Amino acid sequence: MRTFTAAADAGRFQDAAAELSITQQAVSKRIAALEKDLGVRLFTRTARGARLTIDGQAFLPHARALLQAEERAIASVAPGRRALRVDVIGRRLAPAGLLRDFHRAHPGTHLDVVTLFDAAAALDAIASGTIDASFRALTAPDRLPAGLDSARVLDEPVQLVTGPSHPFAAARAVRPADLAGHRIWMPGIVPGTEWAAFYDDLAAAFGLTIDPVGPHFGLEPLLDAIADSTALATFVGDQTRLVWPADYGLRRIPVHDPTPVYPHSLIWHRDNQHPALTALRAHLGSPSAAPDTWTPHWAHRAPSSA
Repeated sequence: MRTFTAAADAGRFQDAAAELSITQQAVSKRIAALEKDLGVRLFTRTARGARLTIDGQAFLPHARALLQAEERAIASVAPGRRALRVDVIGRRLAPAGLLRDFHRAHPGTHLDVVTLFDAAAALDAIASGTIDASFRALTAPDRLPAGLDSARVLDEPVQLVTGPSHPFAAARAVRPADLAGHRIWMPGIVPGTEWAAFYDDLAAAFGLTIDPVGPHFGLEPLLDAIADSTALATFVGDQTRLVWPADYGLRRIPVHDPTPVYPHSLIWHRDNQHPALTALRAHLGSPSAAPDTWTPHWAHRAPSSA
């Protein structure tokens, strides 16, 4: 296609050869092969050069369109041109906030934000190249699939959410041990997920009753139930975005002594050269060490370097 359009523009095979840095014989062979494939003559050869036939004139705009499509296809995957695709687990949760902060700091960066189900799905997507990175809690950071890297980027404190009639509604803070015997209702916990592992370990460490029973209809119905209850409470991350009617009177209460923190990591493929991924990693940095916190034992394992 490129040889054909160059010859059409130049009107002489010799001039097209000079433009393409090939021999005139190579131009003639390429045009002849194209004409054979199409079953028509594209040029009339004369002493003065090469003139397009009627078929050549009809073919020329389509040839140009093919070359333009090729250029667009190459540009779509050129470093920095394609949007960085990042999994954030949930659009109201802390990782989405981290990504929003990054975009505010780098407003020219194109982002494609997706929400995959769990860490297993995210790791598969990174390994297969369907996403560039994911924010996840890693229950086995020392056993990542080959080629993947991770870095801890946020330790998010856990908060207790209660209604106005709950026994802890007036507390400025609670200790995990104080919550033993109280029902913490979290119907969004799915067995086998990383967040289930976190809350299972939290419950075991402090003797808590974390109840996952019941269908999960989303945050709004959960908050409806919490607001009307004298016994129910739930856990959320302190960066989780919650909105509720003013008359609900819900309380978000810090948990201290120690503070349970949810360990968010960024995971990516080490062969990924997208410049926005490099910028994102630099922007996130590492969480500062905070005193008197609790995380599951698996959060302290060193990331894999496989």
